[in-house]
Amino acid sequence: MSTVVVTGGAGFIGSHLCEHLLARGDRVICVDNVVTGREMNVAHLVDNPKFSFLRHDIREPLPIDTPVDAVLHFASAASPPDYLARPIETLITGSAGTHNVLELAKRNGARFLLASTSEIYGDPLEHPQREDYWGNVNPIGPRSVYDEAKRFAESLTMAYHRKHGVDTGIVRIFNTYGERMRPDDGRVMTNFIVQAMEGRPLTVYGDGSQTRSFCYIDDEVRGILALLDSDVHVPVNIGNPNEVTILELTEVVMDVVGVRPGVVFDPLPVDDPTQRRPDISRARELLGWEPTVSLHDGIARMLAWIRASRS
Repeated sequence: MSTVVVTGGAGFIGSHLCEHLLARGDRVICVDNVVTGREMNVAHLVDNPKFSFLRHDIREPLPIDTPVDAVLHFASAASPPDYLARPIETLITGSAGTHNVLELAKRNGARFLLASTSEIYGDPLEHPQREDYWGNVNPIGPRSVYDEAKRFAESLTMAYHRKHGVDTGIVRIFNTYGERMRPDDGRVMTNFIVQAMEGRPLTVYGDGSQTRSFCYIDDEVRGILALLDSDVHVPVNIGNPNEVTILELTEVVMDVVGVRPGVVFDPLPVDDPTQRRPDISRARELLGWEPTVSLHDGIARMLAWIRASRS
């Protein structure tokens, strides 16, 4: 049994990690300032004696004195509306916040796992994206507050590994969806499902030819935990390599929801990537991981959860 700190533990992915870690017998310290996370995401865990919740902003040093064996750093705004509304907070979370969490891991000799993102590849000139691709990021564009925060966090993580010998890992997360996403978080999957449920046309930015690769939350968490339990230090893409255009996604969502309200088109946001697909060869070879849930089935599960939540 290990004691694991999960920063951002009340968020979408973080809350699923807390749940899975408890299920396998670990003790979990969930840290969240509940700015974009929600306490309701972990409400079902509070009666578990192995679970504790610490409401704290990681931009300040973490007041954790108990020994810990692993630290999963998932604290950050992740959806464009959230980080565009909080640009400076996002940058400081990725820099000073990551430093504070790395210090916690260093003091404890703990395994440290950084939640990075496919956004570090920017609008990629290489397709699909391999971990050795350095990316094509506009460092002064509006999206850079998230992209560069994660790129800096990766650099700082590797500096702690090289300089201090911290046992680090980096997971590059591609578009993930599923239960506990905020219906109003502004990401494409929640936008489409909620609009379809309400009988409103689905809002497509640009002409809809841009591509994404969507990984269901259970597959994502399984890959993250496989990386946590490994001795891999290099970045690893964890995402679904099945690529779809945004217009193709509208068709799948409308089929699952069972309505056809059509689509409307809005201008493409600045620096929005035109294509996104992970090369998961490294995850297959080093972790024995690959996703198994189809896009149709994952959307159906997410739809059932949203409907149950609303009722």
